[in-house]
Amino acid sequence: MSGPAYIHIPNRISRRSLLGAGLVIGFAAAASRKAHAAGEQPGLGKIQDVTGKGQTGTAFEGFAPGGFVRISPDGRITLIVPNVEMGQGIYTGEAMLIAEELEAGLDQVQVETAPPNEQLYRQPLLKSQTTGGSTSIRGAYGPLRQAGAAARTMIIGAAAQRWRVPATECTASRGVVTHVRTNRTLSYGELALEAGRQPVPQNVPLKDPSQWKLIGTPARRTDSPGKTDGTATFGIDIRVPGMKVAAVAASPVIGGKLVSVDDSAARAIPGVRDVIRIANAVAVTADHYWAARQGLAALRITWDDGPNAGMSSAQLIDDLKGAYGKVKAIVARHDGDVDGAMARAAQRVEAEYELPFLAHATMEPINTTIHVRPDGCDVWVGTQVPTVAQQLVAQATGLPLDKVAVHNQLLGGGFGRRLEADSIQQAAELAKHVSYPVKIIWSREEDIQHDMFRPAYYDRMSAALGSDGLPLAWVDHITGGSITAHYMPQGLPPGEIDPDAVEGAKETPYDFPAVHVDWTRADPPIPFTWWRGVGPTHNVFVVESFVDELAHAAKRDPIDYRKALLGKNPRSRAVLEMAAEKAGWGAPLPPRSGRGVSLHDSFGSHLAIVLQVAVADNGEIKLQRAVAVMDCGLTINPDQVKAQMEGGLNFGLTAALYSDITFRNGRVQQSNFNDYRMLRIHESPAIEVHVIRSTEDPGGVGETATVSAAPALGNALFAATGVRLRRYPFDRGRLASQAMASNARQGTTALASEDR
Repeated sequence: MSGPAYIHIPNRISRRSLLGAGLVIGFAAAASRKAHAAGEQPGLGKIQDVTGKGQTGTAFEGFAPGGFVRISPDGRITLIVPNVEMGQGIYTGEAMLIAEELEAGLDQVQVETAPPNEQLYRQPLLKSQTTGGSTSIRGAYGPLRQAGAAARTMIIGAAAQRWRVPATECTASRGVVTHVRTNRTLSYGELALEAGRQPVPQNVPLKDPSQWKLIGTPARRTDSPGKTDGTATFGIDIRVPGMKVAAVAASPVIGGKLVSVDDSAARAIPGVRDVIRIANAVAVTADHYWAARQGLAALRITWDDGPNAGMSSAQLIDDLKGAYGKVKAIVARHDGDVDGAMARAAQRVEAEYELPFLAHATMEPINTTIHVRPDGCDVWVGTQVPTVAQQLVAQATGLPLDKVAVHNQLLGGGFGRRLEADSIQQAAELAKHVSYPVKIIWSREEDIQHDMFRPAYYDRMSAALGSDGLPLAWVDHITGGSITAHYMPQGLPPGEIDPDAVEGAKETPYDFPAVHVDWTRADPPIPFTWWRGVGPTHNVFVVESFVDELAHAAKRDPIDYRKALLGKNPRSRAVLEMAAEKAGWGAPLPPRSGRGVSLHDSFGSHLAIVLQVAVADNGEIKLQRAVAVMDCGLTINPDQVKAQMEGGLNFGLTAALYSDITFRNGRVQQSNFNDYRMLRIHESPAIEVHVIRSTEDPGGVGETATVSAAPALGNALFAATGVRLRRYPFDRGRLASQAMASNARQGTTALASEDR
């Protein structure tokens, strides 16, 4: 994460700079109707339109100076990507879309993140300038190609005008326009000023896929060199003149308040500058972080723990379970004669599933560098919601919105945590009490214990099976909090379904004759938000685990059972069949080894994963091999898809094996990676990724494998041991006790050392 000393110049576009910049353009004709219709993201798609000025930014709708492409007279080509880079490769993927139609190579361009500007960059799927929900490529696929094509057309028009020839006689390639008949050439830089005076094309033709040079080819990421040599700048790397560094401590109990602080010992520590108090937190500023941490540790703080002082995990889970039946459930879907099917069932299967609270635990801890002045404020931070951050800082400081400049940086992980700007608002509350710029850093403990958590859930499942073992009816009673309500200006109206709460459950890949899905709202008294995979990361675990239970009850193979339910879903059936084939499904395995499968349609993509595991007699789990088959429609960068499959799967496996946020006396019990641990490199399975070639519109990729991880692992553990685990992190004690009992009965030996 380290980087060089760095001063960031505010990314403001002035009238004067535009006039001298040559060609600056953001253009988009209507994006693919199919992409918009199929790509609508329930849940995250409900993030509010914070400006109320429309649904899509003008950079996505028509000509907008400085929108997506800037070409200067000195030949520099800058591509402005509307989404933030947080490890998902969006700098590269979105730049490929623009550069393809612009007829420029990735090696010829530099990439910048769009500054906060809802009027320009409100993207079409989330209806806000937000990066999340695996919507970036889906929302930008049409507009960014149109922007590149418009710029190319204007540049060629400028060249044709200078040469006094028809534009049809000119071609463009790698930043150069050529008049084919005379072989004359002009660079984009030479044409930039004239191109900027060309009329903006309204219906520019896009390249035929047969002409693509970049889209669909493996491309090295544009952000990799800087991240490799340490020159890349994340929020935590920022340095500005006169800056101090702050360590912060918020109330250890959610909802608690600061009562008093004795700071005499802290102020005696060399390097300590100020002690700042706000309603529920205190910060120490110093010349460097170590002095700030020492000063914070020296404070004698008195807290009022507030109403949640006695809160415990047991109480939270009891409240979650008890809400069903007490609070009226809201029906998300009811198709067919569910009650009749249940009455005539040859077999009825029931199960209950529980999912824990989860932290995001990004690699880069929460941090904000901020300078509040009487006449304005500059904020250097990595955020998924730059305009929301700008608004909250304006509110906290009392400054006009246009006096708050947010300089967005590379994010060292987001996973949904940086969809929240609470820490940025806190930074503004603190920084307005000092005159100097201050970098406020949350310790890892502060980061985990004051996260906005993924909420816990409880599902009650039942199914009626016919004489052939296939479902006649499928019932899912979901209980959990409403994340979407947190993002709606007036909250979620009574009786309205939260689309995120039922996403992945309301619509599954399967064809069930009768379906009932409802949701009981039960908001916990703790802050919570989206976590990588959003609604499907909860619901697909339940759905795919229960489908496996039905297959077992019907005494049928899990793959064959799913295929029998996919007659109306050929894309999902195709990925499932390929995953089974590539994984060697059905081939013999050693004792206490097994394969598990997960299938889902989420974010406009179809993904099947087969995971192979071995379970030692002491319950330890060895992840051996994972085979992922993805149909994400048109693939922009196959390497990017592969990387997201690998990273997302390991992220999800980490949660399934180790992650659980628990509470005692109102306090989060986990504090760092020693007790909220990550999957280590040697623990990761060998991951094999296959991408199905498709001409369908692009789907989302970044969260799909995370969604698949827990159900694939749970199903594999059942195949290996016969133990069905319906809550994660998976209880190794139950796996161990089963193994020891089996050994005692059969006199078997422990798993071979190479499988431990």
